[in-house]
Amino acid sequence: MSANTIEATDDVAAATAVRPDHEVLIVGAGFGGIAAAIELREAGIHDVVLMEKHDGIGGTWYVNTYPGIAVDIPAVFYSLSRMPFTSSSRFFPPGHEIQQYIERVVDVYGLRRRIRLNTTVDGARWDEANHLWRVTVNGGEEVTARFVIGALGLLEVAKLPDIPGIDTFAGHKVHTASWDHDYDYDGKRIAIIGTGATALQLIPEMAKVASHLTVFQRTPIWLAPKPDFRIDWGLDKVLSGVRPVRAVVRGAIASGIDMGLIGALLSLRRMPKVMPYVTKAGGAMYKLWLRDPELAEKLTPAYAPGCKRPSMSNEYFSTFKQKDRVSLITEKIVRITGRGVLTADGVEHEIDVLVCATGFRVCERGFAPAFNLYGETGAELGDFWHEHRYHAYQGVSVPKWPNLFMVGCGPNSIIPSSILVTIENTAAHARRAIVETRRRGATKVDVNQQAYDDWAEFCTERTEGSMWVTAPCAGSNTYYVNYQGELAIRPTTGLNQWWGNRHFPFRHYTFSTGLRPMR
Repeated sequence: MSANTIEATDDVAAATAVRPDHEVLIVGAGFGGIAAAIELREAGIHDVVLMEKHDGIGGTWYVNTYPGIAVDIPAVFYSLSRMPFTSSSRFFPPGHEIQQYIERVVDVYGLRRRIRLNTTVDGARWDEANHLWRVTVNGGEEVTARFVIGALGLLEVAKLPDIPGIDTFAGHKVHTASWDHDYDYDGKRIAIIGTGATALQLIPEMAKVASHLTVFQRTPIWLAPKPDFRIDWGLDKVLSGVRPVRAVVRGAIASGIDMGLIGALLSLRRMPKVMPYVTKAGGAMYKLWLRDPELAEKLTPAYAPGCKRPSMSNEYFSTFKQKDRVSLITEKIVRITGRGVLTADGVEHEIDVLVCATGFRVCERGFAPAFNLYGETGAELGDFWHEHRYHAYQGVSVPKWPNLFMVGCGPNSIIPSSILVTIENTAAHARRAIVETRRRGATKVDVNQQAYDDWAEFCTERTEGSMWVTAPCAGSNTYYVNYQGELAIRPTTGLNQWWGNRHFPFRHYTFSTGLRPMR
């Protein structure tokens, strides 16, 4: 059979194939989904729909509205490279300003009409005969798409504490990811379970309104002072409106982070030996900062600094010094009662409000991904990762799950920097693969097994024996490591991530129509 005959046969196959409802379906309308849609729009791809399960856009920033919420990355860097942050009142803007920024981005790029709100994706199955994804939404409706981009984010599924009796509490109960703004917290006896990144923002705010605040701590947190200040006196306009200034500041921040990462990556094998001394030094600094030995002992982690994402606060420690109004409880919780919280020392702490600042199900079994994705062989992606380790090529693609890309939420994708860096880099990867598929007249693109295996081996070898998977981080409960003990972060610099996702060799993918592969 001649090449012309093959091409003609391919044309017939393409002509008789089922036409999908959309060329690209994006799951999620937070930063990840919005960045992916912008990338596709700039590439001339407009048949795009974003499925968002909530009744508003913004993802993490739409859902999380608890008192004190703010970003821990400067506004000038916590913004998409294509559009500056234009309405920041502080160097580290509060949550509602992030949400306003997201709304503005969507309007500037004309994406609102492409977003379906109140639309929950229940699962998706690859249709090999027609080279498309069949996506089930809202309990039964089927929507087809040539390509699917998962942009679920990591802080997606709230995690309630697995404590006996939690459903028996007779008072007001709330999780930070679904804050009840109609309830009056003033003058109440409030308990907060958790002392992670969310809690360190919430606890000082609750202490201001509670008649008494009780904080139940399982694992303390490392933190540093937050160099925050107002910039709405004109500095915000300079940082966002003067392009050379914005570029220099963003570049300086990115370079500073990368220099730190280079040092960390070069020292990965030596870190487990060094970190015990760093931990002791951190404990000494806590004692100087707190000037209260008993409180310092309670608040000092046993694990090493750097095991979890760095946190910052200027009010967290001082809150616990109000000992007449704030109690820090480190005894283990035995159960929740109708009136409060019973701890292992036999004390029942009576409260009016129970706040669960217990984070999200990140990289856990059944929640990565948060819905079933059945690939070319009929296997489910979560099951595949469970059986064959937690990896994705450049944090984006998995073989036998063709035409599927993960933006900002895949294994080995996150670097310890602004999440928007990872989001934009992985969105650029998805755009480049989709554009090349269209250019070749193909209907299917799948990462090669060898490229996937090589990337997985690179990530494993680079992090093997590092502090994150050895003794210095034991007990840290870090989401850098998944439930299998696999490191979920990308062990490279941001510059490496930028280059790798924008310049990966096309030979690492197989492109095909209905009948034959195109390399």
